[in-house]
Amino acid sequence: MSFPFDRMTVEQFRTRFPRARWSDTRKAWFVPGKTAARRVGRWLAELEAEADAFADAKGRDAFEFDPIESCYLALGKGGFLIRTPYSRTVIDELREIPYSRWDRDQKIWHVPYRSYQELRSHWPAIEEAARRNEPEERRRRAEARKGSEEEAKSKRRSAERKRRRYPLASDDLPPLDRVVGIQYGLVIFTEITGELVDPEAMAEFYRGVTEDHVWGLWRKPRLDELVRTWPAKVAHAEGAEWWQPTIEELRPIRRAARRGEDRKLRNNGAP
Repeated sequence: MSFPFDRMTVEQFRTRFPRARWSDTRKAWFVPGKTAARRVGRWLAELEAEADAFADAKGRDAFEFDPIESCYLALGKGGFLIRTPYSRTVIDELREIPYSRWDRDQKIWHVPYRSYQELRSHWPAIEEAARRNEPEERRRRAEARKGSEEEAKSKRRSAERKRRRYPLASDDLPPLDRVVGIQYGLVIFTEITGELVDPEAMAEFYRGVTEDHVWGLWRKPRLDELVRTWPAKVAHAEGAEWWQPTIEELRPIRRAARRGEDRKLRNNGAP
């Protein structure tokens, strides 16, 4: 077996396994006995638990010295409990924090004390997004938009998106039946109609549309199609109309699609 060199860890290891011998050829420790692998594995698990406990204690001390004061955060036995109104921004920020997890039954996020510094760095964005998505704040913004040009534009954009069409340069068409990125997210184009786009009528929804653009019809990709998609190694060029998605773009969409599949299975009574 091998593990990162640390004088204290080596001393603990030799105390726990006095018959262990170091192999210069393999650059690893050899522990004799049929149950050696199981005993060493148990010892490594104990070391990891001790390290986690130390890191949690350190994170708890950091919180007490410089606390986050928020109605969205509470302390639990093993770490922080975070409950906010639904917000995609909040979810994305919390997923960036190591060891965070979502409790579906309690509808709450758990973040261990050891991740306090990462939580603190993400907290301003979490707090702002949570406050913006409070029911009262959402209603206030909706009331302010009523009858305004902003509301009318929003309704027109929504109606246009529901048509599931997208303008494409006739000399740069995407492949059909493959996952690509556009301004709406990740989609699959199913047909290029050949119908020319009216630049004046579409200028409100799509920038840079010309008389050489034609309509492409799209649909949302399924989970299996997202999983099979090979990610691009570099991000797309600024201003691109469509592109091959990167792994950073694919991961959250795959997770969302997987959750959707799980919900369908539960609703259909699958075990």
